[in-house]
Amino acid sequence: MIKLVLMNSVEYQKYISTAIKTYAEEKVLAGNWNEEESVCKAQEEYGRLLPNGEKTENNFLYSIVNEDKAIGVIWLARLSEKKGYIYDIAIEQEYQGFGYGKEAMKQIEDVGQKLGMNNIGLHVFGHNKVARGLYEKLGYQTTNVLMEKEI
Repeated sequence: MIKLVLMNSVEYQKYISTAIKTYAEEKVLAGNWNEEESVCKAQEEYGRLLPNGEKTENNFLYSIVNEDKAIGVIWLARLSEKKGYIYDIAIEQEYQGFGYGKEAMKQIEDVGQKLGMNNIGLHVFGHNKVARGLYEKLGYQTTNVLMEKEI
């Protein structure tokens, strides 16, 4: 069984360096940004969303811990009094496929409820079929679909 533990500043620094790189790669893969601009744009976006790092008000950044080892991260933000948003969830590669992501999602929903939220949203890249399948199994509904065709 996993547990969610609020990140400290050292864990946050490790997270943010990896998260920016991964987010930039995902935006390039999705065709949203070109490779040259991607890291700079990702840094800007994270800087806007988390101006005070792990201490940014209304943002809850957790390490996902299994047997005292951090195996991933999950980030929940309060968008309004009743609405939350999961900006990121990531499980280390070697721990994927064991249900840890599903369990972390269930636990973050409990956290949201305790914070007074009655709705949690998230974004998933269209090419990430595994994550999309997980979210659908957990009851997340598709609210928007953006499509694009190269011509």
